[in-house]
Amino acid sequence: MITRWTVGILSVLMLAFLVFGSTSLFEHIDANEILLVQSPVKGVVTAHTTPGIKWQGFGRVVVLLKRTQFWFSAAVDQGKKEDESLRIRFNDNAHAKISGSISWELPLSYDYLRRLFDKYGTQNAIEQQLVRTVIEKAVYMTGPMMSSRESAAERRNELLQVIEDQIENGVYLTQTVAEKSKDPLTGQDRIVNVVKVVKDEKGRSIRSAVSPLKDFGIRTFNLAINEITYDKEVEDQIKQQQRAIMQVQIAIAKAKEAEQETITVTEKGKANAATAKWEQEKEKAKAVVIAEQLREVTRLNSEAAEFYRIEQLKRAEGDATYRAKVMAADGALKLKLEAWLEAQKLYAGAIQNYQGQWVPTIQMGGNGGSSGGAATDLINLLTARTAKELGLDMGMRQPRERRQAEETTQTKSTAEKSASKNQPKKTKKDGK
Repeated sequence: MITRWTVGILSVLMLAFLVFGSTSLFEHIDANEILLVQSPVKGVVTAHTTPGIKWQGFGRVVVLLKRTQFWFSAAVDQGKKEDESLRIRFNDNAHAKISGSISWELPLSYDYLRRLFDKYGTQNAIEQQLVRTVIEKAVYMTGPMMSSRESAAERRNELLQVIEDQIENGVYLTQTVAEKSKDPLTGQDRIVNVVKVVKDEKGRSIRSAVSPLKDFGIRTFNLAINEITYDKEVEDQIKQQQRAIMQVQIAIAKAKEAEQETITVTEKGKANAATAKWEQEKEKAKAVVIAEQLREVTRLNSEAAEFYRIEQLKRAEGDATYRAKVMAADGALKLKLEAWLEAQKLYAGAIQNYQGQWVPTIQMGGNGGSSGGAATDLINLLTARTAKELGLDMGMRQPRERRQAEETTQTKSTAEKSASKNQPKKTKKDGK
C-alpha cells in the first residue's frame, strides 16, 4: 500500500529529475545559433538552424554561431588577450606582424554542417584550425609579392585586396622571378626576387587550390588590417627610406616648381613679346594710316597744284590773248607810249648830263625870227624819229565814237550836197 509519504518522496524525486535532467533533454537556441545534436544510441547528427527549444535526449550537443568575427591581433582588447597577430615576410626579407580581423559565416546546409561537425566538432576548432589556417596561408603567400616599404606605402591597399581574395577563393599559383629595380635610397640597380601570379590565356589568376573555407561553405567578409608592426631594424629602414623618398619628392616638387616657374616666365615672356609685337603692329598700323593719309594729302595737293597750274596757264593764255587782242586793236599803243616815254627820259637825262655848249656864240637872224637852239632842234629831231620808229601819231586824236559820228555826219553832208547838185534848177515859170 502506497502511503502519502511514498507519493511525496516520488514527487520530489521526479521534480528533481525534471529540474536537473532537463538540460540533458532539451536545448534552447537563439536566432544566431545552430544546434547540432548527435544521438546517444545511433550516433545520428541532427541540425537545428531555427531558434527555440529543441529536443536533445541526452545526446551530444554542439552549439555554433552562425556569424562571428575572428581577430588576429596583438592588442589585448581585440580577440583574446594573448598576441594572435600573423607573421608576414616580404621580398626584401623584411618581417612584420599583421593585426586585424575578419568576419565569417557558417552555412545552413545540413551536408556542410555535418562535415564540419565530423571534422572539427566545435566552434573554436573551426576557427583556429580552419579559418585561421586559411588566413595565415593567404598572408604568407601575399608577402613575397611586394617589399616592406611598398606594403607600408603605395601598395598598402593592394596588400589587403590580395590577402582577402586568396582567403575567399584560394591561394594563387605563383612563380619567382628575378627583377631589376632601383634602390630607393642609393638609386643603384639591384636584383630582387619577386613572386608573380601565374595567369591563364584570358589574364585570370590561376589558383593552386580552392579555398578550404569555400569547400566547407564558409563565407568570409570585411577583412580589415589595423596595423602592420615591422621589426625594429625594418621599421628604421622604412622610416629612413620614407624620409629619403620624401626628400626626393620634395626635390622633385621643387624642380617641377622651378620648371613650372620657368614655363610661367617663358610664357609670360612670350605674352609680353606678343604684347610688344602687337604694340609694334599697332604703331605700324598707325604709321601706315598716317603715311596713307600723307600720301593722300600729297596726291590731293599735287592734283590741286596741277589744277592751279592749268588754271594759271589758262589764265595766262587768256591774258596773253587779251593783251594780243588789245595790242592788235590799238596797235600796241600802250607799249609804244611806254617805250616813247622811256626814250624821252633817256634823252632828258642825256641832255641834263651834257657838259658841252648848247647855244652858239654867233647867231644870225634870218627872216626876223629866232630859233630854239641846237638842243631844242635835237630833241625835236629825236622825238620825231622815235615816234616814226614806234609808229606813233602824235597828233590829237578824237575818240572812236566821236570820230565815227563825225564821219557819219560828213557822209550825210556829202550825200546831200551831191543830191542838191543833181537836182534841176527852178525857173521863174516853174515857180509860179
